[in-house]
Amino acid sequence: MNRLVSYTIAGLIILSVALSMLFVVDQRQYAIVFALGEVKKVISEPGLHFKLPPPFQNVIVLDKRILTLDTPEADRFITAEKKNILVDAYVKWRILDPRLYFVSFTGDERRAQDRMSQIIKAALNEEITKRTVREVISGERGKVMSAIQKKVTDEAKQIGVDIIDVRLKRVDYVEQINNSVYDRMKAERTRVANELRSTGAAESEKIRADADRQRTVILAEAYREAENVRGDGDAKATQIYAQAFGQNPEFFKFYRSLEAYRASFKNRTDMMVVDPNSEFFRYFKSTGPGAAASPK
Repeated sequence: MNRLVSYTIAGLIILSVALSMLFVVDQRQYAIVFALGEVKKVISEPGLHFKLPPPFQNVIVLDKRILTLDTPEADRFITAEKKNILVDAYVKWRILDPRLYFVSFTGDERRAQDRMSQIIKAALNEEITKRTVREVISGERGKVMSAIQKKVTDEAKQIGVDIIDVRLKRVDYVEQINNSVYDRMKAERTRVANELRSTGAAESEKIRADADRQRTVILAEAYREAENVRGDGDAKATQIYAQAFGQNPEFFKFYRSLEAYRASFKNRTDMMVVDPNSEFFRYFKSTGPGAAASPK
């Protein structure tokens, strides 16, 4: 019985040792086999592999995929015009040389990210201090990115890292400068608004003056036409009166006198101081036909 237990324990120990000598490498990983801190070999092909059992050899795996370094907070830089700006950038990177990467950081990805953050910040500072805000944001942004990526790539290769891309997510003024920029923009918009109002008021006055001029011209033309029509009417009336006067002068005089009486005695309260024997009352004294022809 004791012998059976001993065989079982020995079998388990052998199985455990055998399993510790086997390891699987995923296609998304590098595997580094090292002994006492010294790298023995680097495995990049996926599959089942062998090594000596610990503590003779150990295995550490590294991610071979493209990774993202995204800083949680924006960094402050000073431009060529001595303005403080906040720059938020991100980097796409991957392990280029697993052996060099392991020697540089002992496989600690956090240490690698801290080192790359320092490299990127130094490159950003070097490029931004040579340019204005406008050039960083739009004017020479492509050149800035190309220069930064070249500097970062050259330094990153020394630690076994390949920089795929460097991009700026946000470039903004600090809070104090933001307020002054907003005030300046507000003043500029106010100036433009006032200018537009002045232009609109001038156009309004111009349109109003033109409308008044057209109104005056139209009224003048209408008055002229009315006077022409009135003149033609008066001429025709005079002609008709002349024709009527020529046919029966006495009747014409009588008719005109009646119109004068109607206009003079229109209201009962009217009072006239006139000589009763004047020419005006000649037809009031008529008592028969033709009596008014020879007033006495």
